[in-house]
Amino acid sequence: MSSEAHPLGKESIAIALCCFAIIVSLVAGVGFPAGLVLCYVVQTLPLWIGIVFGLRRARLAGWIGLPLFLFWLTLMVFIWLYVLGISSIISGHFSPFEIAMTIIVGAASVTGIAIFTRLKSSLSPAMAVTAFVVTAVAQYTCFRISFLPAIAHR
Repeated sequence: MSSEAHPLGKESIAIALCCFAIIVSLVAGVGFPAGLVLCYVVQTLPLWIGIVFGLRRARLAGWIGLPLFLFWLTLMVFIWLYVLGISSIISGHFSPFEIAMTIIVGAASVTGIAIFTRLKSSLSPAMAVTAFVVTAVAQYTCFRISFLPAIAHR
C-alpha cells in the first residue's frame, strides 16, 4: 500500500518514530543504566499506542501522539529548569548522560508536536478530543503507577 493511499502516511510514520525515540531514550538510555528498566517500561507504555497507530497510518495517530509529546516535553523542561537552577518542580541527580537523554526526548517531542501541527485530520472534534483525553489519562496513570514501590525499586 503506498502512502498516497494514506494522506497521513509519512506524518503518521514520523509520529511512530518520535514515540520510539522517546521509548529508547528512556528505557535503554536511562532505565537500563540505572537498573530501573521496569519503571521506565511502565512510564512509556502509552507511547506504544502512538507507535501502533502511527505504523497503521491511522487518522488517530496525531491526536494520540500529541498528549504524549506534550507530557514528555513538559517533564523534560522541568528537568532542564532544575538542572539550570531555575526551578525545583522536579528534583534529583541527573548525570550528563541522563541530561543528554532528556535532550533526545525533548527533540523527539518537539518534532512530534511540529508534525501534528501539519496534519490535516478528518476526525470529528469529539473523536479528536476523546483520543487526546484518553491518551493523556493513560500516560499520566502509567507515570504514577511507575512510582509504586513494587515497580519503582525493580
